[in-house]
Amino acid sequence: MAVHRPNPLQGDSSRSRILKRAKVNSHTPGTHGKTFDRLTVVWVQNNGVPFDTTGFFARLSRGNVLVSSANFDRFGVVRFGNIRTLTNVSYTLRVFSRNGTLFRTRRIPAGVQTFAVIG
Repeated sequence: MAVHRPNPLQGDSSRSRILKRAKVNSHTPGTHGKTFDRLTVVWVQNNGVPFDTTGFFARLSRGNVLVSSANFDRFGVVRFGNIRTLTNVSYTLRVFSRNGTLFRTRRIPAGVQTFAVIG
């Protein structure tokens, strides 16, 4: 049975938050380094199921300077190919629909590989 992924709602829930910040220690046994080599953003519902984001795109900026722009795939994932991880600066993420309507704005902190936009 296929899982139904609805399109995101226009209203912003503002439920993004940082659950835990952990310091990465490269000398800890069993660590294998980074999982993702480029910044990846996932847009999911409150229950964790990704939205159908066909046609959506995201822009990453620092202050008023556009750093990168990329398209979402249909599974709620966007990958910024020119942003290496772990990020060393914070970014502002803006998510737009295909016709340019702004849906969400989030701040991505420094020191991350992936970021989830919830709701």
